[in-house]
Amino acid sequence: MNKAVILAGGQGKRMNADIPKPLFTVLGEPMLEWVISACENAGISDICVVKGYQAEMLEEYLGGRYTTVLQAERLGTGHAVMQAIPFLEEGLGDDPDGNTLVLCGDAPFIDPDTISESLMLHKQNGNAVTVITADLPNPKGYGRILRTSGGGISGIVEQKDATEEQRAIREVNSGTYWFRTADLIGLLGKITDNNVQKEYYLTDTIAIAISEGKTAGAFKSENADIIRGANNRRDLFELNEYARREVINKHLDNGVEFVCMDGIIIDRSVEIGQGTQILPGTILRHGTSIGKNCVIGPNTTIDGCVVGNSVEMNTAQAYDSVIEDNVVIGPYVHIRPESRVKKGARIGDFVEIKNSVIGEDTAAAHLIYIGDSDVGRKVNVGAGTVTVNFNGIAKSRCEIGDYSFIGSNTSLIAPVRLGKGVYTAAGTTVTRDLPDYALAIDRGELKVKEGYTLRKLNTKK
Repeated sequence: MNKAVILAGGQGKRMNADIPKPLFTVLGEPMLEWVISACENAGISDICVVKGYQAEMLEEYLGGRYTTVLQAERLGTGHAVMQAIPFLEEGLGDDPDGNTLVLCGDAPFIDPDTISESLMLHKQNGNAVTVITADLPNPKGYGRILRTSGGGISGIVEQKDATEEQRAIREVNSGTYWFRTADLIGLLGKITDNNVQKEYYLTDTIAIAISEGKTAGAFKSENADIIRGANNRRDLFELNEYARREVINKHLDNGVEFVCMDGIIIDRSVEIGQGTQILPGTILRHGTSIGKNCVIGPNTTIDGCVVGNSVEMNTAQAYDSVIEDNVVIGPYVHIRPESRVKKGARIGDFVEIKNSVIGEDTAAAHLIYIGDSDVGRKVNVGAGTVTVNFNGIAKSRCEIGDYSFIGSNTSLIAPVRLGKGVYTAAGTTVTRDLPDYALAIDRGELKVKEGYTLRKLNTKK
């Protein structure tokens, strides 16, 4: 069985925040989650996360999904992997030829193909360790890969220790490695902290393996972005900007239209159908799927929603809901979780919908609150209508039948059921169920006091 050890104990002091660096987000997801998903998509589900700074925050985020170990003192990458030795030893007797991937939790762009292809080379060559590398046009600051004449590696030299000739090498260490698990356990026991920093470096395992006659190799990834990481807020911004553009480029290739990219943020898991237009200021969050030939935006946020075909959403926010085909929404609409807007519905300006079903071809034009309600098809909801769904203790539902007409400024005091084809007069407060085809009128006597204004004004004089 293949295992993965993800190093996620870093503080990231230059981030100026009290959270572990791998929990900083790229397109709304922690960098650690990008790394985990790459491992899982490459078929590696036996994962150990090495935690350190603010370990409880990392533990809370993971929620027991994976094994975790604590690096109480940050004494180098080799020391971090040492904490995972009990995890590495599990099942080793049953699978002595198993392999372990060691990678960084703050390098989000490692990809499943690189993981799978490097493992293939690692196993084919019988390597004890395989370093994953990439070519960089400007390798300054990175450890250079020293190759043997046979295509293996003889070592890794850091920038500060490299000769002029070695500094010209463009192939650099990504910080990700495949090890034969049994060899990794043995090599970890032999590295020392005999260096200026008094730390245990994982890279030292390569020289030790070579000195013992073991095979060390390197896999050069075609994806140079696996090197990208973030040491400060500027770096994190660059990661987000790069990822944002890559996601937009993917959708462009799939037939989605963007008039410009200003303010557009799309999480990498979002699906968008051909012919849909995404306008500036649109934010599409995790779990959202959008159908074909829609117009989304400007200034629209959709989070965790399923949106059908030919939908228009202008200056709206929608969360964890379903919006069916041919719906028009906006501007200034808020759709809260657990709602469903059915085919052909029209939701106009300053309307809020919460935990409700809006029927087919129903219109809620403006200035309306619909909460905890089931609204039928071809209903007209007048301006100022409110479903009064909370009595201070519990929430109750309203039901409005098909073809009903709800007059402006109607208040529906839940729980209440309006039958089919019910009309309510403007200003009506409905406190009980209404039968099919009824008209509800609730108005007090209109009293007119003539000359009142003149008398009032004269009094003030």
